[in-house]
Order: sequence, then structure tokens, then C-alpha cells
Amino acid sequence: MKKILTAITLSLASFVALSHNLTLGDNVPQVTIKDKGYIDLVEGEFEYRQWSTAELQNKVILIQHIAGRTSAKELNDPMIDALKKSDFPFEKYNTATLVNLDDAIWGTGAIVASQLRSNKEDFPDAIFVLDEDGDIRNKWGLTEKSSAIILLDQGGKILYVKDGEMNPTEIDTVIGLINAYI
Repeated sequence: MKKILTAITLSLASFVALSHNLTLGDNVPQVTIKDKGYIDLVEGEFEYRQWSTAELQNKVILIQHIAGRTSAKELNDPMIDALKKSDFPFEKYNTATLVNLDDAIWGTGAIVASQLRSNKEDFPDAIFVLDEDGDIRNKWGLTEKSSAIILLDQGGKILYVKDGEMNPTEIDTVIGLINAYI
């Protein structure tokens, strides 16, 4: 079943014009965020630590890479809503929200960071990363002022990529892939 879903996804993806450099079946290009990076909540206090894409393994992981602006976040809110409704088991699945602060509206970076910390309080097991310099977007060739959804298997291999707003069929495809791989 996994092979069939992967084949269907690969076929569909070949018809889409890609602006990124992410390849189905490969790992995402390695990026390390040294400044800010991973947001951790330790005994009620926020801490930041270096973070690397090498950490995206051992679970099925949906990456939401978004520009640090509300319009980008809203592009794929329906995908995130579908994930919340699905209630996937944390032992097998996680979400990683990677926010490009370099692509925030001037003067709003602190507000964006505050919102991300609030999300960490609401979803303490999820991965939240602040990318102040836009290193991830630049390395992966993602679109500015936008949102991308990337699904990884337990080994960190790319199962699905969409740079931009997802439609209901694409959301259903991602939910189906998660169910098949967890």
C-alpha cells in the first residue's frame, strides 16, 4: 500500500511546476540554525538551542515552512486544521513548524516569535524553529512570502512537497500518506 501511495504521489508531483529543489525520495538538504533555532519549553521558561534538519527522523514528520507573516501562515491553515482533527499518535508522528523571520514584515519579528512561543505552550511536543536569516528557505529554494508543506517518512525521506497553498485534494493526499506511513 505504501508503494502504491508513493507511486501515485510521485506521478502527481511530476506534473507540478516546482520552484524548490526538494526531491521526492531524498532527504531535505541539510541546514543548521545556530542563532535562535529550536524553541524549547523547560519548566515554564523558553529556551533556544541550535537545531538541524538532521533531527527530522524516527517519526513521520510534516514540515510547515512559513514566512513570518500572517498571510503566509493562513495559506495552509486548512492543512493544519486537518492534522489537528486527525489526532495522529505522537509516538509515530510529529509536526515541525519552521518560521522564516527574515521574511517577516519589517518590525514584526518579535510578534512572530511571541506567537510561536505561544504555540509551543499549546503544543509542547511539536517542533518549532525560528530561522532568523532565512537559511532554510534559501537552501531549499522555497518561495518568498509563502508557505510550504513537506512530508517526511521515519527515515527523513521526502514523501510529499507543496510550495504554496494546498487544495482539498492535496490535503487528503497528505493525510492518506501519513496514515499509510505511521
